[in-house]
Amino acid sequence: MNDSEELRLRDPDITPTSEVLEQVLGSGYAAYKAFQDALPKLEIEQEWQWYTPHKAWFARGQYWWTTPRGMRKEKTLYWLNVFDGYFGVAVWFKEKNRTEILKADVSKSTKQIIQDARTMGKVPTFPVRFDITAPKQLADICTLIECKKRMEK
Repeated sequence: MNDSEELRLRDPDITPTSEVLEQVLGSGYAAYKAFQDALPKLEIEQEWQWYTPHKAWFARGQYWWTTPRGMRKEKTLYWLNVFDGYFGVAVWFKEKNRTEILKADVSKSTKQIIQDARTMGKVPTFPVRFDITAPKQLADICTLIECKKRMEK
């Protein structure tokens, strides 16, 4: 994401539908559609929410599972936001998991993004962020989402 780029989907009264997203994303919509098509296989449900602090719509990808005692639990695996012509996906990891994530079967450029990511917050976490314009960029994201899904259930 370029600092001068502005988030889209800024009207709380306009829910992000396929039609709205296709208009905003333009040629990047093919990548968004491919990402959405991959979610059922990853057992992820995506939910759009209006976030007042950012004054924009964000989507979060959630993984639901049942514990051995029968409790239903959920974990947020990624956050997605929309810009002109592309969308961004951020997967947040705990610092203690960085070494494990670097062992994942991802490209050298993604490993560099993981290494360079700054740690933030009281509970040390770091984001691995991708700006997606084409479906070919999705393989590493899906791999990292699978890694996050397995961690700390």
